[in-house]
Amino acid sequence: MELNQNRKSLREVFGSVLAFLRASWKDYLVFFLAAGTLIALDQWTKHLVRTNLPLGGDWLPESLNWLMPYARIRHWYNSGAAFGLFQQGNLIFTVLAFIVSGVILYYFPSMPRKDWWLRLALVLQFTGAVGNMIDRLRFQHVTDFISVGDFAVFNVADASISVGVAILVLGVFLQEQAEKKKARIAAQPVPETKK
Repeated sequence: MELNQNRKSLREVFGSVLAFLRASWKDYLVFFLAAGTLIALDQWTKHLVRTNLPLGGDWLPESLNWLMPYARIRHWYNSGAAFGLFQQGNLIFTVLAFIVSGVILYYFPSMPRKDWWLRLALVLQFTGAVGNMIDRLRFQHVTDFISVGDFAVFNVADASISVGVAILVLGVFLQEQAEKKKARIAAQPVPETKK
């Protein structure tokens, strides 16, 4: 009897998962195409740097050497958070990346399609979390290579997280402004019409 109940429970769970996937497959298709492309770009650029530059080495095309004091490709690594914060926190940031990625995957289909800015922000944040998590799992640190002035060295995944957060903050701000405008318009008295 208990075995039959367990089978029934398992079928119900499996059926719920299938129903969720049937309803959300288009959302996930777009999500994984965009995120997969950016993750591939992140991993490819990190691979190029690891295989072509010694750790600490700088590179720019000869025609752009005049830019070296301001911007360069620099092979560096980081075992902390973005921009070199919290060094030696590799395990914590790996676990955190798994959690953030899972939460984004779970909630993405429930985001309204008209809120494209929110969906884009989530794709970028997922890309950054997964891109750096791959490095943490493979090398126990993250490969960084974009160096601008005296700013911390970063990579495509870090840039994705930063741009995703900026889009999210800007989108929330613009949405709040639109709602305030609607509220002001709704609060205006309706002019009386002459008979």
